[in-house]
Amino acid sequence: MGSVNLSEEAIDGLVTLQERMVNLIKQLNMPLVEVSMVIQNMISPMLESLNKHAVENALELPDRIMNQWPIEKPIHDEVKSSLAVEKILSVIDEERMDILETLVRVTMVETEMILLDGIAALRMWEHLARTQLANITSPGQLFSPIEIPEDW
Repeated sequence: MGSVNLSEEAIDGLVTLQERMVNLIKQLNMPLVEVSMVIQNMISPMLESLNKHAVENALELPDRIMNQWPIEKPIHDEVKSSLAVEKILSVIDEERMDILETLVRVTMVETEMILLDGIAALRMWEHLARTQLANITSPGQLFSPIEIPEDW
């Protein structure tokens, strides 16, 4: 699969998804950890479906879709060792996460976004979140709002 020319509808769908995600995440002041969890929880089943389709149709999928994008540095070991998963899970706002997941799913359906484009859009968000996760120096920073660049 070489370079792909996106249709005007596909581009419009991706722009709509991006705008809605940015607006909702800002409006809800969503923490880094919650955005990261929603994105990861959505990518995994989407990848399973895409991979199944690719195998059934003997298609080769791009690495940038199938794998996480590289980040410059991994999360600090001292931060990683101090993370208590149970504590994190007890503090997250599942309703807020459900709202974001629903918005993403509804937008993908509404814009008739193909699975490949949906995963690519979420990979971009995943990379943003993973880059910010790699820069945290204490577990409390997981609950700081995700920082969305101005030109995003």
